[in-house]
Amino acid sequence: MTLLPANSQLLDDVGRPLCSLQAINRLDEAEKERIYSSLLPQRLRDVLGLAENSLCNPAGEKLITFIAPKGLPLVRIEACSKPDGGVVVFFLELSDTQYHQMELSFCIIRDPGSPGYAVDVDEKGENNWFASQGRNIPEELRAMQAGLFPNQTHNGLQLFADFFPLLERFTDALGIEMIVAEPLSYDNAIRYEKYGFDYLRGRRLMMEIDREFQPGGRYFSRLDGSTPFRMPGMERTVNGRSWAIHDGIMDKPWDEVQIYRMIGVHAGINTFPGREDKKR
Repeated sequence: MTLLPANSQLLDDVGRPLCSLQAINRLDEAEKERIYSSLLPQRLRDVLGLAENSLCNPAGEKLITFIAPKGLPLVRIEACSKPDGGVVVFFLELSDTQYHQMELSFCIIRDPGSPGYAVDVDEKGENNWFASQGRNIPEELRAMQAGLFPNQTHNGLQLFADFFPLLERFTDALGIEMIVAEPLSYDNAIRYEKYGFDYLRGRRLMMEIDREFQPGGRYFSRLDGSTPFRMPGMERTVNGRSWAIHDGIMDKPWDEVQIYRMIGVHAGINTFPGREDKKR
């Protein structure tokens, strides 16, 4: 196995190699927490006010929760702004795949000091599962006007740039050579491109989206002001395109996009070279 510079094989406390999440999850709780804590960026610790080398704030209240059941190949890490819940500032879910890959299932990062938008529930207050079970149009409008992307309940902390190198080194230390993911939205896919991901499935779709948002394209012609999410000019930005796609401007729903990142390799993919905005 080839390791990143200055990296080393992950070992348990008696020196045995660890090669999967399932292997880590066989360990005792204290050791699991020690290993999985390596995925927490220092800036996240600073935002939460964690005591040094601790999962607690200075009052001794634990703000980080690890769910890593023995016998299962997954881990969830949840960091909250307050011990009784508050805003979930950082939510991460990873899993092993049958092909010895690391699956980045979810990574949600929120600024606890920013306004919240109830885009994650329908207008009756029920969880809408990323708008697949209904939308909350008034809240989506407020979120879009505030500059957020679809499905964002709060501003981000621009923390993914701190987190991703930790994930890459962690994955590498397990002897795993590939990280895989499924972007939940167009802006997610564009963001992952920045971090060196390529497409297992969906690159042709991404190129088609860019083409059809150009003048004369199908999606360009549908930016006709028929809804607030389909205004002329939205084709020029990742944010605008993503909201239009979220609003159903495509001929079929956004789905089945799969991406991968080889450890230590930046794929250099850019399916929206003419964009005008900076990715959040």
